[in-house]
Amino acid sequence: MLASTHQPRIAVLLPCYNEEAAIGATVAGFRDALPVATVYVYDNNSSDRTREVAYAAGAIVRTERQQGKGNVVRRMFADVDADVYIMADGDLTYDPKAAQAMVAMLLDEQLDMVVGIRKHEQREAYRGGHVLGNRLFTGILSKLFGRSFSDIFSGYRVFSRRFVKSFPVLSSGFEIETEMSVHALELRMPVGEVETVYAARPEGSQSKLSTYRDGWRILKTITTLYRTERPALFFGSIGVWLVVLALLLAVPLVVTYLHTGLVPRFPTAILITGIVIIAVLCGFAGLILDTVTRGRREMRRLAYLAQPAPEGSTATFPGRGRRNQVR
Repeated sequence: MLASTHQPRIAVLLPCYNEEAAIGATVAGFRDALPVATVYVYDNNSSDRTREVAYAAGAIVRTERQQGKGNVVRRMFADVDADVYIMADGDLTYDPKAAQAMVAMLLDEQLDMVVGIRKHEQREAYRGGHVLGNRLFTGILSKLFGRSFSDIFSGYRVFSRRFVKSFPVLSSGFEIETEMSVHALELRMPVGEVETVYAARPEGSQSKLSTYRDGWRILKTITTLYRTERPALFFGSIGVWLVVLALLLAVPLVVTYLHTGLVPRFPTAILITGIVIIAVLCGFAGLILDTVTRGRREMRRLAYLAQPAPEGSTATFPGRGRRNQVR
């Protein structure tokens, strides 16, 4: 491992909503696994004793009033100042001990994000519908952006300061993990993956995920990110499909014209002309927006480079994870 006299400041960030049953053990687990880390619990309008239990367990407790995980992450990333950030859920489903290997990998290989790939042994820990949805959306992300992660919905991640302070956080809900993945892919950040145990929630803790509602929101987020990050391809594809439609509509008119010299379906000819015009406009819109997107990406890259790179530490973290091929 790289040696340095600088001991990195490590912050554990736990967004919470009604996690009274699990937050105490979660905080204790991270404090035992990483004694040098500071644990922050951000309560998102809980109606139970989440705040009191987290404080009693030794966490720094803060509040975010805007409902939604994305809103909480935005607040955490803005407020907390550290060199290494660990984000997990407060429901004790992620193994705090895995944080050692994830932090070691981030520092040793000078990465900007390490994703904890969920490995579950209990059927109730990870429902079949969620596994299928994860694979589906991971495949979609790979097709649209050319690269992806093994588990794009994992909430267990370790970040460098460069990632956190260059990430704008536009999402408001559970689609935040998708936005994080796309941010890393678009800026071509060095990233890694580590397999982690994913356990069932403890008794009394309930999931806040809605399979269909959150799945629809994630699909919309992927579409929006593709439109904003790949405008030339997005609008160009629409233009191509419109041209194909126009050609299909034009074939009967051309055949009739070649045989009779007449254009009997004049409204169809006007419709075809309008479709072609719209197709051309889509193409030019894609080219113009692609230039704008390139400028935005350059600004994000400069904000990313303005932060110090992750450095190694004299601290020893046992274990190693496998490096992801995303580069």
